[in-house]
Amino acid sequence: MTTFHLAPAVADAFPGTRVALVTATGLRGREPWPRTATAVEELERRLADGTWSPADETDPRVEAWHAAYRSFGTNPRRVRPSVDALGRRLAKKGALPRVNPAVDSYNAVSVRHGLPAGAFDLDRVTGDVDIRPAHGTEAFTPLGEPDAVETPKPGEIVYADAAGILTRHWNHRDAHRTRVTEDSARVVFALETLRADHDGGLLDTAADELRALLAPHAERTAVHHLDPARLHATV
Repeated sequence: MTTFHLAPAVADAFPGTRVALVTATGLRGREPWPRTATAVEELERRLADGTWSPADETDPRVEAWHAAYRSFGTNPRRVRPSVDALGRRLAKKGALPRVNPAVDSYNAVSVRHGLPAGAFDLDRVTGDVDIRPAHGTEAFTPLGEPDAVETPKPGEIVYADAAGILTRHWNHRDAHRTRVTEDSARVVFALETLRADHDGGLLDTAADELRALLAPHAERTAVHHLDPARLHATV
C-alpha cells in the first residue's frame, strides 16, 4: 500500500486544491482498449469540426495553474502545466499523442475536462508519496531522458517519494522511473484542480470517466481524494 500526503504547506498556500487518485490494479495494457480509442478519436473529430476546443491559458481552470506556477517561481509560459501543454499540442496538430492505452486514457480525460493529469506505476514507487515544496537537493530524471538529472528549485511544488522527485512544477512533467508502460499492472492516476469550489464536481466527473475507461481492463479500480480536509489517502 502507498499513502499519498498533501503537505499542509501546500494546502495552506492553495486552499482550493483537490486531487482525485484513481487506482487500477491488475491492469492489462497489451490488449485492445476500444473505448479509449473512441474517446480520443471523438475529441479529435470535435476539434476538427469546430464543436469543441481545448482549454487554454485564458480559461479559469488553466489560469489558476499559471498563477500557482508563478507563485513558486516557475514561468508558466515557458514551463506549462500539463493540461495547457497537451491542449496546445492538440490544437496545433489536430491529434493527441498515442503512447499506450492507459496513458491515452488519462490524456483524453485531462484535455476533455481541462484538468491536469498524470500517472505513476506503483510498483516503481518507493515508500509513500508527498505533494510538497521541493527542498532543492532532490534528484529528478525526466520522462524519456533516463540519463538526465535535474534538481528542482526550493519551494517548487513536486510529487516526491523516498527515492526522489516524481513530478516537476507540480504537474508539468513526470519522472522516467515511475512512467506507465503497457506492462504496468498497478497504476495510480492523479487528476487535479486548484478550484475545488468551482470545479470539484468536474473533477469527480473526470475521475468517473477515467475509471470507466480503465475498468474493462483491470481487476479492480477505486477513487480516493486529497484536499485540505483530507491530507492523506492510502491507495
